[in-house]
Amino acid sequence: MPAANRSRKNLILVLIIIFTLMFVVALRVGYIQIIKGEEYSERALAQQTKDIPIEADRGTIYDINGEKLAQSVKCYSVFVSPYEIGKYDSKKEKQKLKHETAEALAEILDLNSSEIYNEIKGDSGQITIAKGLDRETADKIRNCDVQGLTISSDTKREYPNGTLAANVMGMVNDENTGQSGLELEYNNYLAGIAGRIVNYTDTNGKQLSYSPENEKYYEAEDGCDIITTIDLVIQSYTEDAIEKVREETGSDRVFAIVMNPENGDVLAMAQNPSFNPNNPYEPADNADKDKFKDMSQKEQTEYLSKMWRNPLICDVYEPGSVFKLLTTSIALEEGATSLNSTFNCTGALTVAGETIHCWNRGGHGTQSLKQAVGNSCNPVFMALATEVGISKYYDYLDTFGITGTTGIDFPAEGSALLQDEESAGPVGVATIGFGQGVAVTPIQLITGICSLGNDGKLMKPQLVKEIKSRDDKTVEKIKPEVVRRTVSKETADEMCEIMEYVVAEGGGGTAAVKGYRVGGKTGTANKVINGVYSDFTDSSCLGMAPMSDPKLTVLVIADSPKGVKYGSVTAGPAVSEILGKSLKYLNIQPDTEDTTGTSEKVEVPDVVGHLAEEGIGILAGKELKYDMSKDAEGTEFVIVKQYPAAGTKVKKGSRIYLYN
Repeated sequence: MPAANRSRKNLILVLIIIFTLMFVVALRVGYIQIIKGEEYSERALAQQTKDIPIEADRGTIYDINGEKLAQSVKCYSVFVSPYEIGKYDSKKEKQKLKHETAEALAEILDLNSSEIYNEIKGDSGQITIAKGLDRETADKIRNCDVQGLTISSDTKREYPNGTLAANVMGMVNDENTGQSGLELEYNNYLAGIAGRIVNYTDTNGKQLSYSPENEKYYEAEDGCDIITTIDLVIQSYTEDAIEKVREETGSDRVFAIVMNPENGDVLAMAQNPSFNPNNPYEPADNADKDKFKDMSQKEQTEYLSKMWRNPLICDVYEPGSVFKLLTTSIALEEGATSLNSTFNCTGALTVAGETIHCWNRGGHGTQSLKQAVGNSCNPVFMALATEVGISKYYDYLDTFGITGTTGIDFPAEGSALLQDEESAGPVGVATIGFGQGVAVTPIQLITGICSLGNDGKLMKPQLVKEIKSRDDKTVEKIKPEVVRRTVSKETADEMCEIMEYVVAEGGGGTAAVKGYRVGGKTGTANKVINGVYSDFTDSSCLGMAPMSDPKLTVLVIADSPKGVKYGSVTAGPAVSEILGKSLKYLNIQPDTEDTTGTSEKVEVPDVVGHLAEEGIGILAGKELKYDMSKDAEGTEFVIVKQYPAAGTKVKKGSRIYLYN
C-alpha cells in the first residue's frame, strides 16, 4: 500500500478515536451537568459552607412557689482547627506543635493527650475537644497560647438542689435533650428551636472574608418554662424523712409521695437512694460507689437504669393491708356492709372449698367494721369482696383507676398486675380483697384512696401546673381534672371516719400527729421474687390529714427492711413526720389544741391477741412505745401477753413489753 494511503488511513483512525473520546467526554459532561447537576451543586454548597448551630436556651423548671429546680447556665466549649496549627511551618514542626497542643489541653482538661493528638493530627476542619466547661477552665485554655483554638459560649443543664426531686426532674444528655422524667415529658416545650449561623468557606474550611452575602444568621427561639406542683419545702421534709427510714431499717430503698386530694397535685415525690442529675453516671449513694467501679458494663447499665427510674410511677408493688381501704369502700358503696355491721372471725374462711387463714389463727371474734379494718382481719375482707361479687368488684377497681393508668404527666407510667376476671375466680377475688395477689403502682394506689378524702371524686394526678414563654406569657395552664366519681359522698365520709379510727384506735397509730385528726392504714406484704413469695417485704403506710377537711395524703413504702418489717414501725413514723411538718408549713390549723405534756398519764390499751404490727400501732396512737425480745423482731406473731397490763396508768412515752 502506498505510504500516502497508509498515512491517510492512520489519520482517519486517529480522528475517529479523538471524536469518539470527545463524544464520550461530552456524554459524561452532559450526565454530570444535566442528570447529576443538582446533586453535585448541593455537594459543592455543603463543602463551601460551615453551618454553626446556635443552641436555644432550655426553659427553666420551677417548683410551685417559683424556686428553681432545673436551669440552663452559661458554659464554654473548646474547638481546635488542625489546619490552623503550624500551617506555615514544615511538616515536622507542624506535628511537634500538634503534640504540644494536645499535651497543653490534656493537662488543663484532665484528658488523655494521645487521644487529643489522634483527633488533631490531620488537617481536617474544626474538632470538638470539650464541652460544658466553667469560665475558670475556659480562661486557662484561652491563656495557654494554642494555635487554631476557638472557645465558644454555650449552655448546660444545672440542678441547683442536687438530688432533691431528681427522679421527678429526670436529666438531659450532652445535647441538652431530655432523657427521663419531666425533662423528657416536656422536652418539646423546654427545648425551644435552635438557630444557626451559615458561613461560606474556602477549600480548607477557612471562613471567607466577611460580607452580608458570606454569612446568614438565624436566631434561636428559647424554650418555655414550666411550673411544677412540687413544693420544694415539702419535698425536703419528705426526703429527710425517708432517709431516716432507710438508715434505721436497713431497707434497700424507700419511696414516698405527698398529694393534695382536692386537686391531684403531687407536692412531693422522693426515693432513697436517688441520683444527682448534675453527675448522673455516678451513684449518689456513697456505699455503692466502690461497688459500681467493680461492676461489668452490663451490670453498670442495669444499675444506672434502676437508679434513674421513678418506681412510684413506673413500677408496681403489692400493697397488702392498705388495699383493704378500697375493698371496704366498695362494700359500703354496694351496701354489702355498713358501719353498724358486725363480723365474727374464727381465724379462717373457706372460699370455693379452699380454707384461707387469718393472720390471727385464733380469730378476732365479734368485731365491728371499724374494728375489722383496724385489726386488718383478712376473713372479713374476703367475705366483703365475695359478697360484692367478682364482676362488680372488678368494675370498681376500674373506677378507682387500678386496672388502667392514672394519666399522670410523666413518661413510661406502669399499670397494675391483676388477674383476668375470668381466671381469678372466687379464691382470686377473695385474696385481692385483703391486698394479696394484686400489684399496683404507688401513684395508682394513692390517687384512688385520695378520692375518699375528696368526697368520692377521683382527680387526675399532675406534676405540672403551667407552661410559660420566656416573656412570662402563659402558653398552657393545666387545670385540675375530675376523672370520675368512685363512690358517693356518704361512702367517702364513712371511709374517712374508718381511716381516722385506724390511726386513733387501731394499728395505724404511728402515723398520728398531735393536734390533728389523721386517718390512714398500714400494710406489710411479702415480695414476689422469681414468681414466688419471699421473706422480703414491702412495708407501707398511708396517712391523710386533717380528716375534717383533707389537704394532704402521704404514702411511704420501705422496700425490704431488715429487722422489724411492720409497716407501722418502718413507714408509719415517716408519714407522721411528713404530715406534721407539712401541715404546719402550710399553716393548716390543728383540729385540737395540744395542751398535753410528757408527764401526763394514759391508760395502757389492750393489745393481747393482736398481730404485733397492729399492737405497735395501737400503742403509738396512745403515745406509748414498745419493746420485745430480739428473736421476735422481724417476725409476724400474735401478742400473747403484755406488760404493763391493759388498764394500767403510765406516763406518755413509756415502753410496753410485748410477748410472743
